[in-house]
Amino acid sequence: MQLTKLIEKSELVNDITIQNPSKVVFGNKSFFRFADDYKKTGCRKLFVLTISVLKEKIENELAKLNEVGISVLLNDEIKDEPLFEDYERILKQARDFNADSVVGIGGGSVLDTAKLIAATINNTVSVSEIIADNSLLKRDVYLACLPTTAGTGSEMSPNAIFFDPESNLKIGVISPALVTDATYIDPELTIGVPPAVTAATGLDALTHCIEAYVNKFAHPHTDLLALEGIKLIGRNLKRAFDNGKDIEAREKVAQGSMYGGMCLGPVNTAAVHALAYPLGSKYKIAHGVSNALLLPFVMEYNLQEAVEKYANVGRALGVRAGMDDEETALLGIEKIRELISHFGIPAKLSQLNIPNIEIEEMAYSAMKIQRLLKNNVREITLMNAIYIYMKAS
Repeated sequence: MQLTKLIEKSELVNDITIQNPSKVVFGNKSFFRFADDYKKTGCRKLFVLTISVLKEKIENELAKLNEVGISVLLNDEIKDEPLFEDYERILKQARDFNADSVVGIGGGSVLDTAKLIAATINNTVSVSEIIADNSLLKRDVYLACLPTTAGTGSEMSPNAIFFDPESNLKIGVISPALVTDATYIDPELTIGVPPAVTAATGLDALTHCIEAYVNKFAHPHTDLLALEGIKLIGRNLKRAFDNGKDIEAREKVAQGSMYGGMCLGPVNTAAVHALAYPLGSKYKIAHGVSNALLLPFVMEYNLQEAVEKYANVGRALGVRAGMDDEETALLGIEKIRELISHFGIPAKLSQLNIPNIEIEEMAYSAMKIQRLLKNNVREITLMNAIYIYMKAS
């Protein structure tokens, strides 16, 4: 009888597929661990994607690889959210170098590009073929990622996001081939990240956790990760913003971001990200800023379908208990608005000079992101999307 009850209960749980890196090293100075571990891989031609401000910081350590006969080529061309043409240009450079391994050291844009390069360096699949069928991606070279922001979670996920000018949409590429062989999360690499970037990327990570937890396909496994991520980010991001050298706060936000990234493959995000994409594609608003602006409005829209879960989000954020779950949930939403205000992030579309006349077009664009909208706990139609944008205007 007891076994029957357990079986019946298990059948109510959604199936998930967990695809995390084979190896994850978390902790200060883990960048140096990467260099030592890499020497043992047998690879001899390392292609490094990074950002210019980090070159001096990492070149000395990478020079030690040259001393043992490993060739290293650095590329620091990725400045903003990547285009497929950026990827194609840098892929040619990696192929000309005959790279047998790829590492991304930077923010999400760098990591996403590094992952896709590693998954295509030894095959001839085109961008149009990738967009049509992600399963064509195959990877036979070593891949590692070292994030320098606590935000996108790309280092932990099978996802890579690119902007496609032809469709004027952000395209999500999702494949097991994009899961790293090794990920090294060194909170010290996030020291020096400007406060505005710390805030935007941190709120992006918080959104990952909230959307994974309050999700049509939520699962007990990711619920644990997501709630702990909400707690770590929600209670420490302000400290990291106010004092960028607060290594304890940096470490906790980085850990929360890691948990959010671990949820991206099994569960993924939902309406916040889908509605945020048009802000990035048309108006070039930073991804984290777009998510932050829309997060409280989507939470309010979803509230009637997930009162208990949003109350748990509020508790994880550290708000006082309300008279009931609904009040606690609303206090959690207010806490997010307080963080947004403290960080100086726009709270309305009008603050980004986006006029109401553009809302219908944005809603049509957002409705194309069904891979995310299908995850939302409350159905979103075109009129619903327009309603949310209007509330945020």
